[in-house]
Amino acid sequence: MGVSVGVLDHFNIRTRNLAETVRFYEDILGLEKGPRPNFAFPGAWMYSEGKAVVHLVDISQTAEQQKPDSGVVHHVAFASTGFDGMKKRLQSKSMKFDSRQVPGGDLWQIFVDDPNGVMIELNYEAAKEGGAVAPVETREDMGAR
Repeated sequence: MGVSVGVLDHFNIRTRNLAETVRFYEDILGLEKGPRPNFAFPGAWMYSEGKAVVHLVDISQTAEQQKPDSGVVHHVAFASTGFDGMKKRLQSKSMKFDSRQVPGGDLWQIFVDDPNGVMIELNYEAAKEGGAVAPVETREDMGAR
């Protein structure tokens, strides 16, 4: 199976103003708030044409600082194929990365930072990955990030 980074899947914003941010995406951009997995942190997913394209994370109850500029964009995600091939590629390049499975779903993920510190999230549909081995949540693949 070939490896492809694929297309942009969604972007994530960490905010201290969740309600105001949801209102902006609903009222200004016309997105709809929709279903979200039962993550251990609060947030919202905003949908366009049935697709969750903006993931919002509420950081108001944490010590994390709100970034005042484009730094509010936490990561960029791609719908990808070739999970095992990508892991091997990253290992062969001595790249640090994390891999995990989304709770309650069939989505596998790899997280890797670009040279500028931009987090790249690669999402793989388990059903399309053939003989690939399901990831165990780990930060030890190539060391802690």
